[in-house]
Amino acid sequence: MEEIINIETVSQVHKMAGRSEPLHPLISVIKFTEEAARKDFDRLKVRSGLYFISLKAGHHCPMVYGRNTYDFESGSMIFIAPNQVMTFEPPKTNASYGTWALVFHPDLIRKSPLGETIDQYNYFSYEANEGLHISEKEKDILFDLLGKIEYELNQNLDKHSQELIIATLELFLKYCDRFYDRQFYTRTNLNKDFVTSFERLLKDYYRSEKPFKLGLPTVKYCGESLNMSPKYLSDLLKKETGKSTQEHIHHFVINKAKNQLLASSSSISELAYDLGFEYPQHFAKVFKRKVGMSPSQYRNAS
Repeated sequence: MEEIINIETVSQVHKMAGRSEPLHPLISVIKFTEEAARKDFDRLKVRSGLYFISLKAGHHCPMVYGRNTYDFESGSMIFIAPNQVMTFEPPKTNASYGTWALVFHPDLIRKSPLGETIDQYNYFSYEANEGLHISEKEKDILFDLLGKIEYELNQNLDKHSQELIIATLELFLKYCDRFYDRQFYTRTNLNKDFVTSFERLLKDYYRSEKPFKLGLPTVKYCGESLNMSPKYLSDLLKKETGKSTQEHIHHFVINKAKNQLLASSSSISELAYDLGFEYPQHFAKVFKRKVGMSPSQYRNAS
């Protein structure tokens, strides 16, 4: 079995990369050259207790966290939350790239507003083939913010340091959020294909025995079936249709329930089980929340 290295501190990252001790115990900006990456990270698997943001400039990157086609060749980014696994591979011969890693410990932001809101940045839960591909101008903006963090790290720490570092980090994440919105927009034709595939997936699900075996289709099931992380699928659908994956599932199931309520004489309980609900009460609750009346009232009113 391939060994997985566990890293819990920023100091360990520096030590693994052959760097001196970090200037701050909870955050660091690290530049990896091709030679260093080839030497230090050849085929490593790392599980980290840190937030890890990789910004790669150029055409090849030694880190493999999955990859699809590029929207831009100026750079690409991945975002890794604590307890995820990174895999590194050696770069290709004559590869041209520069990789910046922004690494920070959860303790850095734990008592700040960012500590409360960081889970809202869904891209930390995306798969790598859902990485962010940035333009030259976008890269310049992010590099400028990395430079500001580096500047603060190289100063004598004072009462303002922590606040300024966290504020700049939060601005960095907000820009990444904005650039992801741009990426969803520029991929709109591709995304519409995914929306169509998602709708077909739900139809096929209810043409099979899966509702009886698996119950209601879950966000996780839909994401895996479409080779997407659950949060990426939800964000994609939200951008394209205004509804999350869960909202789409409920909308589809309720419309199917309406048809069956009017077209069959099956009991409410039988219909609930046919649709994949474990309990009829759950079906009735979801139906009333979406339609404004109970299944029985809907059947009798129509």
